[in-house]
Amino acid sequence: MSVTQTVEIPASRRLTIEVPREVPVGRAVLTFTPAAAVKEKMSEEQEIELFRIHADELNAEAEDVLLYQIPIFEGDNP
Repeated sequence: MSVTQTVEIPASRRLTIEVPREVPVGRAVLTFTPAAAVKEKMSEEQEIELFRIHADELNAEAEDVLLYQIPIFEGDNP
């Protein structure tokens, strides 16, 4: 189970953490990642634009991969 929670670190560097009931009692490992190191997810529009920009490269790579495929069933045309 993984629980993610964003917190502000105060100047005192002290936190009090309330743990959800779903988390079992016992030892746990806490991992801290500075927010500056976390990338924001791309919006759908940004993702589409990225594909548009690289469409020619992606299509050329797909065509190259298809050249290496061989028929796996008798009667298939290359």
